[in-house]
Amino acid sequence: MTGADVLLVALGALAVGAGALVVTTKHLVRAGLYLVVCLGALAGLYLVLTAELVAWVQVLIYVGAVVVLLLFAVMLTRAPIGASDDLDRPGWPAALVGGGSGLGLAVLLVDAYRWTRVDLPEAGTAERLGSAVFGSWVLPFELLSILLLAALVGAIVISRPEIGRRP
Repeated sequence: MTGADVLLVALGALAVGAGALVVTTKHLVRAGLYLVVCLGALAGLYLVLTAELVAWVQVLIYVGAVVVLLLFAVMLTRAPIGASDDLDRPGWPAALVGGGSGLGLAVLLVDAYRWTRVDLPEAGTAERLGSAVFGSWVLPFELLSILLLAALVGAIVISRPEIGRRP
């Protein structure tokens, strides 16, 4: 194993651990901060895979915008910030669905690659990534921007109760 392999395993374990903490914590703000750690570990994985532009986009958009929007929405709606017992539900259905999904994805991955070596493509550049994003992936890119705009408008509407009130 090379140093990059060890780093990939360590960052992957950090991302999975932080992701598990996101969904198991009872504190909403802590869940947002664990999400920052998880998304930061994913950006680190992209850096190890020499996809620097994707890593910085991950940091800027997801960590810098989506998580901040989530935390602002929590604080603007005056949601309970501490532990919330009214959200407690049995955990076994979620564990069953998550375990089944993970097992299904693992079987799919093993079946797809059959533990063969995959040749790596040439190193990506910003020019190649830009031509791919704005060429063949332009529709999903624009749909994502509409989704983020809708989330922003929804946060504004939720934070201002007088907007939806009838006179």
